[in-house]
Amino acid sequence: MITVGLTGSIGMGKSTASQMFAELGAAVWSADAAVHRLYGKDGAALGAIEKLFPGVVGEDGVDRTALAKIVLSDPEKLRALEAVVHPLVGKDRAEFIQAAAHAGAPMVVLDIPLLFENASDEYFDFIVVVSAQASVQRERVLARPGMSEEKLDAILAQQMPDAEKRERADFVVSTDRSLDETRAEIEQIFNSLAGRSSSDSSEN
Repeated sequence: MITVGLTGSIGMGKSTASQMFAELGAAVWSADAAVHRLYGKDGAALGAIEKLFPGVVGEDGVDRTALAKIVLSDPEKLRALEAVVHPLVGKDRAEFIQAAAHAGAPMVVLDIPLLFENASDEYFDFIVVVSAQASVQRERVLARPGMSEEKLDAILAQQMPDAEKRERADFVVSTDRSLDETRAEIEQIFNSLAGRSSSDSSEN
């Protein structure tokens, strides 16, 4: 089974790319979706987060806006949060990969926003980076509810520059063109990697 790390900075189109890979037959896992589960009602991270940051957990789980205000401007508090969340996300990811392998999936694509920042790239056979022009990225992100220039700049400060991610990628997908063009790029990557997977299987 081919393992693909899918990454890119905020607003670059990872969710769209993930959906396209899934439509082609890849088993797709999202780190953001895993965090949403952990932060949601009865999520596994709630107790530890409330202990660290009293008042950010309510009936429906973590108030992500309140939590972001606390940790984005304080690196020490962000590290404390990551120490709680990252192991739980890792457990979720490992269980997904195991299940995909058991089901005979030819390829698993793992959507991880901070893949390079957390030095996770060594765990994948291939890395795909989604990228768009900076102006397109800002327009997309600032259109999100609750987003501001200041919040976006704080998020970008935590992320590796797009140019460096592109340099370290095995494949780069441009998402600032039409959906059909992006889909064609992803289909080409999928078919190339699926072919390698089939070749590897025939040799074993």
